[in-house]
Amino acid sequence: MALTLAACQRDASQTAAPATPGTMAAPAEKPATPTAQPVAFAFEEADIASLQSRMDKGELSSHALTQAYLDRIAAIDEAGPALNSVIELNPDALKEADARDTERKAGNKRSALHGIPVLLKDNIDATPMANSAGSLALANHKPKTDAYLVQRLREAGAVILGKTNLSEWANFRSTRSTSGWSGRGGQTKNPYALDRNPCGSSSGTGTAIAANLAAVGIGTETDGSIICPAAVAGLVGIKPTVGLVSRSGIIPISHSQDTAGPMTRTVADAAVLLAAITGKDDADIATQANVGRAVFDYTANLKTDGLKGARIGVVRKLMGYQPDVDAAMEKAIVSIESSGAEVVDVEIPTLGKWDEPEFEVLLYEFKAGLEAYLAKSEAPVKTLTELIEFNKKNAAAEMPYFAQEIFEKAQAKGPLSDAAYIEARTKARKLAGPEGIGAALKANKLDALIAPSMSPAWLTDPISGDHFTGAGYGAAAVAGTPSITVPMGDSHGLPLGITFMGPAWSEPRLIELAYSFEQATKARKAPKFLPTVTPQNEMAKAVK
Repeated sequence: MALTLAACQRDASQTAAPATPGTMAAPAEKPATPTAQPVAFAFEEADIASLQSRMDKGELSSHALTQAYLDRIAAIDEAGPALNSVIELNPDALKEADARDTERKAGNKRSALHGIPVLLKDNIDATPMANSAGSLALANHKPKTDAYLVQRLREAGAVILGKTNLSEWANFRSTRSTSGWSGRGGQTKNPYALDRNPCGSSSGTGTAIAANLAAVGIGTETDGSIICPAAVAGLVGIKPTVGLVSRSGIIPISHSQDTAGPMTRTVADAAVLLAAITGKDDADIATQANVGRAVFDYTANLKTDGLKGARIGVVRKLMGYQPDVDAAMEKAIVSIESSGAEVVDVEIPTLGKWDEPEFEVLLYEFKAGLEAYLAKSEAPVKTLTELIEFNKKNAAAEMPYFAQEIFEKAQAKGPLSDAAYIEARTKARKLAGPEGIGAALKANKLDALIAPSMSPAWLTDPISGDHFTGAGYGAAAVAGTPSITVPMGDSHGLPLGITFMGPAWSEPRLIELAYSFEQATKARKAPKFLPTVTPQNEMAKAVK
């Protein structure tokens, strides 16, 4: 539910076909080439610091770096394994890179992101590209201004490389949806095993960054959609406190839970990216709360001894779903203790009790927030009713696998002044926050809670939908508090993540803990783009 957040527009010179009801065609799936492994890439697993160092020394230009990533996208996203993670390229990417190179030569380096290519999830306004949420109804929707966070990125000197595919409407259209699929973009694949799912809804960003299609990326989350795709792609993902990062210019689900956040290969890169997109935005009232709490340089929190003296609570009721996940968690706990932290078993007393009121809140807020966004951005459709009708008229392209029953439930809801909505919002936030995460942290005097981020990636199944088991992100999502996932191991080559959760505005402390764990374990492994992964294959390799 709401894992938030191909006639695919890949060529930056092309324009999407007009979204005329009755004329839509389903995207043609691009076959993978399982025997053709990607050629060596000069910037494989390169981090921001090393790229900046090379550009500062004159050994590398932003133009050359941007071109290398564009070539990489052509080689393995469109061809080769055909990951299908990038839905549209920025036609101005090389011009932006050239401008940053000119500034650098003149001695004007804006920040640590200067000249660094970034990919954005396709629910974030970024000119001159479309912002579609993966829907054919918005394939030609080109907002006139950037989202606030994109403005921040450009002010920091980042190069906007393009947009990534996502679970359509951030996985808030059907209870039977297939993560990583959209009508506009088709199905994104998991780079570790091409028949496995990339998880939603920031699936394209997860796959793209894991596969080194850009230096760093931005995802969005309502309930799991940064943490889950980051975890199954062996990435670091930060789901910030709601209000730390502006949501202006982002296609919404819920103003109570939505946030954007970094998806990167290292904690250090996530820290740099988070600082760049943090800020107070007059157009997003939630960001008023970050004044005096926001941090604009998280690199000070990159401490190898960040776990020393910490008190960490493990939520064991979020374990027990998958043996390999449990084994990786036990190994992670030993590492955390070896790094100087105390780990104790704890319970979130209200675990799961917020599910029903949360869904009620999302249904109400989706309708209200979406229609406000469509009106403000001058989208070609204005109401949820129009979207429902568009999908019906274009069912072959938009609903070949699953329907739109969540849309229909949301459409039946009244205004945000309804007593039912107000009661549900109060109940959900209280159960997940003060009586949930907050109670566990306070009662046990903890720095953070830990839990498995997600099960291993499951086989993509467009007919029956997603099959994941176990997840550790829900409490922080509903409470609006921060969480960060870090690689902790793998299950037969499929990445597994551990999530650190803390109280509101505790991003600096969580980054310390996550960085210390990352440096102690070095668990991330780059993907090999295998056609499939089975225990038998892994055991056979081990014997050899």
